[in-house]
Amino acid sequence: MLAVRWYPRYGLSYRDVEELLAGRGIAVDHVAVYRWVQRFTPLLIDAAQPCRHVPGVRWFVDETYVKIAGQWRYVYRAIDQYGQVIDVLVSQKRDMAATRRFFTRALKHGPSPTEVTTDKAAVCPPVLEEVAPRAWHHTEPYANNRIESDHSQLKRRLRPMHGLKRLGCAQVIRTGHAFVQNLRRGHYELGTEETANLQVLAAFDELTLAI
Repeated sequence: MLAVRWYPRYGLSYRDVEELLAGRGIAVDHVAVYRWVQRFTPLLIDAAQPCRHVPGVRWFVDETYVKIAGQWRYVYRAIDQYGQVIDVLVSQKRDMAATRRFFTRALKHGPSPTEVTTDKAAVCPPVLEEVAPRAWHHTEPYANNRIESDHSQLKRRLRPMHGLKRLGCAQVIRTGHAFVQNLRRGHYELGTEETANLQVLAAFDELTLAI
């Protein structure tokens, strides 16, 4: 759990985590660290789900880019007005099917939004009309600065990785990063009795017992 907590939280490579664990007297190969992250991150996210705050009703949605196996892919992300990352989806394409899949996933986390801010991508209006017909679709210039600025948190974490090889692995890492980001921002009822700098540690201790 120490390795799984460190990896999405800090700008570390798998070899960095291997070296830090060795400094604590734990001999482990970086490939094992990779396998732990891929195996346990989804379990931790599922275990934490009952403790997660319900997303707000104002959503900010945007896509950013990431290179996977030498190809640029899309990362759909949404946050609410409180800064909670609602969901993340890595996709090969930016089309209506991917947009629908992303919003369908995101809507599982809570009630339908009353307002959705996006860029002017042509695929968004018909999908929103289908999945959230009562939401006001906002596309004015600069209205989406909140989510565009939030992308920098993800970009900063990706920088030490030197590229990813598989779409599925990229999805686990991005959802893991969003999970830790939400823990740090106080969007889970986990570790709330601790001081801010110990909340993530306390949350992982609680979740370790759950899985």
